Amino acid sequence: MSLSVMTFIADAFKLAFKVLKERKLRATLTLLGIMIGPLVMIMMGSVVAGYSSYIVNQIALLGQNAVVIYPSSDYKLTHEDLNYIKSFTYVDEAEPFYVSQGVIKRGVENVQVYVYAVKIPLILRSIGGLEVVEGELPMEGDVVSALVGYKVAFDGQGNMLYKVGDVITITVSEVKGGRITKTRSINVVVIGILNEYGGALLFSPDQTIFLNSEAGTKLLNIRDWSGIFVLLRDPIYVNEFTTTLRETYGDKLTVIAFGAIAKIASSIASAVTFINFTTSLSALAVAVAGITATMVTSVIERTREIGVMKAVGFTNVQVVLMILAESLAMSLLGGSVGMILGVVGAYMLASRGLEIAGETTSIIVRAQPALTPDLFLLTSGLTVLVGIIGGLLPAYMASKIPPAVALRYE
Repeated sequence: MSLSVMTFIADAFKLAFKVLKERKLRATLTLLGIMIGPLVMIMMGSVVAGYSSYIVNQIALLGQNAVVIYPSSDYKLTHEDLNYIKSFTYVDEAEPFYVSQGVIKRGVENVQVYVYAVKIPLILRSIGGLEVVEGELPMEGDVVSALVGYKVAFDGQGNMLYKVGDVITITVSEVKGGRITKTRSINVVVIGILNEYGGALLFSPDQTIFLNSEAGTKLLNIRDWSGIFVLLRDPIYVNEFTTTLRETYGDKLTVIAFGAIAKIASSIASAVTFINFTTSLSALAVAVAGITATMVTSVIERTREIGVMKAVGFTNVQVVLMILAESLAMSLLGGSVGMILGVVGAYMLASRGLEIAGETTSIIVRAQPALTPDLFLLTSGLTVLVGIIGGLLPAYMASKIPPAVALRYE
């Protein structure tokens, strides 16, 4: 590119910003219209991507090769079912578990928790990142010792309310047909405390009290298994295993594979991202119309000025570039402000957190917005495209103004 061309382009942008300063009100209104598209793309795009990535990763941490089996309301799991599940060559381990809902006192507040009676080493082996930070695991056969989640032992400010050796009184509920029919109190001894895991989906270790399997019948007084936790040798067997169980048992069992849920969550996230993108394109289409209207008005008002330029030697191409520079200046300025506001809005929106409510407890999920270079490049590219498309018609109109007619224009 020659020096003269670069000088002309620089002068064209200087003139463009000068024109924008002279028509502040009109330029401001146009910029507001341009800002909306980039703002939405950056704010919603980054928040959706951030939460999607977090949710998929959290589900994946629960074990790509882990499968949980729940019986229907009119079916009871037995040792025959357990032996059948263990008969699969690719099943590494399968153990029944009991689960109950409960309430504990944490300082002055009542906290809702889940109580699992399960083979605890299997859970720790299956869930990535879950570790004992204080104490130890309950001894095998011990029905009153408990391994407690972080939010059971600590309050929201990080103050320890239950330490190893303390007794926790749990008001457990008996649920039948989706309703709590009876409550009673049980006492357990804290033998170990888990690290803070975060807002996991489907299963929240932070708000859970783990007991040995034997506590299901002896302490929780639950007669039937709540489900069977299965760990496969490799994730490649998950689809075959779940398909076989569904074909064998039909509606008698609900089979949940965490790896499959992660894929579904990823697909849903992609769909939401696409919807957000199309919404942003709609806003950018409105911005194109706004730029076109503003620039057409500008060309009409500057007919005499453009005619003088052509009379002193400006070519049609130079006139087109001059008008396009003005529309690009507006789109770049509006896009830049929109992206900056989008970043601010993304952090404000993400800081609110996402509450996932269950029957008795809720999980607050917080994730950082995914402000990636690709997102900024895409937004910047579309913003430039908006400026070019919006300026084409006015630029064409300006290039067709005859110098002689323009000199007589008042």
